[in-house]
Amino acid sequence: MLRQRNGYRWLLALFSAGLLLLVSWLSRPSAPSVSLAPRAYAQVPKVDISKVPLRVWQMFGGTPFRNMVNTVEKGLPAEWHIGDPKRKIPPKNIKWVAKLGSQAYGNPVVYGGKIFLGTNNGGLRNPRDAVIKKGNELIPVDKGILMCFREADGQFLWQAVHDKLPSGRVNDWPEQGICSSPYVEDHRVYYVSNRCELVCADTEGFYDGKNDGVQDEKYKDKIDADIIWRLDMMEELGVFPHNLAVCSPLVVGDMVYVVTGNGHDESHENIPAPRAPSFLAVNKFTGKVLWESNLPGDKILHGQWSNPCYAEINGQPQVIFPGGDGWLYAFEPRSGKLLWKFDCNPKNSKYILGGRGTKNEIIATPVVYEGRVYIQVGQDPEHGEGVGHLWCIDPSKASPTNIDLSPVNDNFDPKAPENKNSGLVWHVGGQDKDGKLLWRRGLSTCAVHDGLCYVANLSGFVACFDARTGEKYWEYDTLSAIWGSPYVVDGKVYIGTDEGIVYVFEHGKKLRLLAKNEMDAPVLSTPIAVNGVLYVMTRQNLYAIAETK
Repeated sequence: MLRQRNGYRWLLALFSAGLLLLVSWLSRPSAPSVSLAPRAYAQVPKVDISKVPLRVWQMFGGTPFRNMVNTVEKGLPAEWHIGDPKRKIPPKNIKWVAKLGSQAYGNPVVYGGKIFLGTNNGGLRNPRDAVIKKGNELIPVDKGILMCFREADGQFLWQAVHDKLPSGRVNDWPEQGICSSPYVEDHRVYYVSNRCELVCADTEGFYDGKNDGVQDEKYKDKIDADIIWRLDMMEELGVFPHNLAVCSPLVVGDMVYVVTGNGHDESHENIPAPRAPSFLAVNKFTGKVLWESNLPGDKILHGQWSNPCYAEINGQPQVIFPGGDGWLYAFEPRSGKLLWKFDCNPKNSKYILGGRGTKNEIIATPVVYEGRVYIQVGQDPEHGEGVGHLWCIDPSKASPTNIDLSPVNDNFDPKAPENKNSGLVWHVGGQDKDGKLLWRRGLSTCAVHDGLCYVANLSGFVACFDARTGEKYWEYDTLSAIWGSPYVVDGKVYIGTDEGIVYVFEHGKKLRLLAKNEMDAPVLSTPIAVNGVLYVMTRQNLYAIAETK
């Protein structure tokens, strides 16, 4: 049984609901289980990390490499207190607090003096989005919400409001809102709505009195979103998201890359649209699909809830897609040509619905650091604890004649003769001879810095490994489930738990716990820092935390 685990249901689908097959998919032509030919080309320049804006956090992971590390911010507090009026304890190091919905999973990003995040309508910013009960009580209607706040003081500015899908929980799980962490640049914010739409919106909303882009927005109050374009992946591409589409878009050059969320229906035994795309490249100015891949096709284990990353290996740009079959797939960014793939599960593993098996999908986001890819496997958190695997991969082994970089014959020794063409650098996981789990399933993305790899698993263990060899330096048991990721900044490692505690460790090879900070609700997101302020999103509030002067 998962220790101290609350019963959130954003991934679980054990009830009958929704459509078995999208009507629009019936008219789509057959497509092979490989990348489709490109429809157009867009500019994809090489990414120079030195030119990425420093005092922003514009996407999940901060940069296209998705590494949960910030090397710029300094002077962040290790300790704070949200305050407790009942015990007459004043807040400590709390700059401001912003009210969110009743649940919030879309990790915040900060850009251009604004903060964007995903939540639900439980916070009810507009009475229009409520039903009136007796006594004029306003009851929020369940909707997906992208909120925008002012960075300086947490002032609410505007929100994007998305109605729930009529098909119900099979495609759009109740009360989860928008779980996509947006990408922001210039005057545009990109995200995936609860309706499985890739959306590009103006960062000013209708607050500026202008309607840019499309003119058919359903909601046009001053505090509503100004949509530039939208791509309905269900209607236009035949995608069937399992429970919720949640991808945090990746933007490189003129292209947006997104995991569509295609997956099983409520039976968990049928994939309604195996030929629908699982991964897309889209023109960021127009929303036009440039190329698509339906990998892994009919091999999807459950749903697809991860995010892509970008890498340049030996001068070769590539976008890396975590597939719902537990494989990583790397594509040439402009054309969609498959460059390499890696199986993150042992060949002898088996997937059994409900978490009883040993085969996992990928929910964490792959991270690129010094030419290596770091990733762990996991499952729907409602499936509980189980065997996991943590990998370090060298994509430079790939070539036109060597695309499959997986370990051979479940031999996880990178020096073994049969692995001479494998991309395996190191591996942690599986079971020892006594049946003890050497690593457990996880949702967390790695944070790799100064030769150290920090990662957490769903069971609540936070660990520090040698990024080059996989040697474990330390491990700490929080005794609580962990959904978010470790965040390295200012010589510290921050991570939140399902019990609502943010742990702060000293960055380094030796375990040193600096502080345990109690919040008001579970922290299922990842802390981030911008302009001397640490942001921690709980299930219901966003806290701006800074040293009190």
